[in-house]
Amino acid sequence: MTKEKAQARREHLTRMREEQKRKERRAAFLMWGAGGAVVVLLVGVVAYYLVTERAATSLDSVATTKYTGSQHTQTKVTYKETPPMGGEHNPAWQNCGIYEQPINNENAVHAMEHGAVWITYQPDLPKAEVDTLRELAAKDYMLLSPYPGLPSKVVASSWNNQLKLNSATDGRLARFVTKYKNGPGTPELGASCSGGVGTTTAEAPIPATAPSQAPSGAPDASTAPSDAPATDAPATDAPAPSGTPAP
Repeated sequence: MTKEKAQARREHLTRMREEQKRKERRAAFLMWGAGGAVVVLLVGVVAYYLVTERAATSLDSVATTKYTGSQHTQTKVTYKETPPMGGEHNPAWQNCGIYEQPINNENAVHAMEHGAVWITYQPDLPKAEVDTLRELAAKDYMLLSPYPGLPSKVVASSWNNQLKLNSATDGRLARFVTKYKNGPGTPELGASCSGGVGTTTAEAPIPATAPSQAPSGAPDASTAPSDAPATDAPATDAPAPSGTPAP
């Protein structure tokens, strides 16, 4: 009986050890499995964040073209894009600033030739979004104005570059301004963004045909501002936009 009890005890201990090892293996499996799941989850979260962040700030959707500069005309131009992003334009450039009414394409295009970014928005854009745009446009070499018939809620344009957006808070807008304002593709980099005209379309529409004599208060070829690059700070007595001036 003693030998049988001893044998039984040994077998019982063996079973206990095997059961303990099985428990340890299960615990290790669960631990590593949970850890692996956490790692996979973290990798997924990081990847999603990077993809989402890139999509939110990528400028891959910027449309580009290849207009050459210094093509002046005193008549209204039919542009290929809405709003335009280059091409023929009026001899007078639009003073950079914030306008509450539409401005002439032909003057705005000339300002873009000097390095300005022109932000346009649908006239019924909510005030909160317009205020966001005004804050962004309250800097040098920026134009802001409503634009009837705009193909999207907000459009940012520079010479040969354009980005259509559905919101004023889109993170790509600020990146567009940083990249393309006075960018390397500016035909007349360094030219002034003041000293031109500060009128709106309603105040001084561009004529469809060349006038025999320039209307009172409107620039013509002989009185249009010079395109020479600015070597000094803009004059403090330059005409101010009819809209709210940038601070």
